[in-house]
Amino acid sequence: MAFETLIVDITDHVCLIKLNRPDALNALNTEMVAELAEALTEAEANEKVRCIVLTGSEKAFAAGADISEMAELSFVEAFLTDIYARDADRITATRKPIIAAVSGYALGGGCELAMMCDFIIASDSAKFGQPEINLGICAGMGGTQRLTRFVGKSKAMDMHLTGRFMDAEEAERAGLVSRVVPTRKLQEEAMAAAQKIAEKSVVTAMAVKEAVNRSYETTLTEGVRFERRMFNALFATEDQAEGMAAFKEKREAQFRDK
Repeated sequence: MAFETLIVDITDHVCLIKLNRPDALNALNTEMVAELAEALTEAEANEKVRCIVLTGSEKAFAAGADISEMAELSFVEAFLTDIYARDADRITATRKPIIAAVSGYALGGGCELAMMCDFIIASDSAKFGQPEINLGICAGMGGTQRLTRFVGKSKAMDMHLTGRFMDAEEAERAGLVSRVVPTRKLQEEAMAAAQKIAEKSVVTAMAVKEAVNRSYETTLTEGVRFERRMFNALFATEDQAEGMAAFKEKREAQFRDK
């Protein structure tokens, strides 16, 4: 389907989704979040798609939520509509791997959206932040929870309470992003990583994603138990047999997602 706030392109088994509200620095409004949830649902169902890249512009991944949409809400209205929540849950429910390619500002909801992805590749111009306190509110799409898990309590408290931004170098050092690349090479690097993932078995990639995410949801003992069950289950797939046969025969595996 056509989208008003996104540009979607599928090339070589990778779905590239670009946030496209340039006049608002890609600020997230309800339309964009809903369209993103729908685009990811479509990518999930598309057998040609094996990995997803989510990006914005060079100037801004997403500079926050659209404040004009929220400024006049009462508590009851915010509570009853549960703004963004349903579509945010649909985004995080996506089973195929998602790479966030972040350049420029990723603030507030933009930072939260990047953290909903499976890992972040940042340009050297990227700036991350959760400055909601400056508006008299706190993060509302998981910022207090995910940022703390990524960078630890002290640094998360610092960012949430002071509203300061974290540059790309600090973000990599703190563990928020997986790597930092020159701005001009960001999309190239993100697409190359996505292509590498797309070469693997989709079944296995989904299992890896689920197992790693489980580590945030349970104890170490239960997480390791879940991992072992996933490990054992993958021996029932044709892709496991092919992967190990290819290794023994010193050739490239030809995975069939079976």
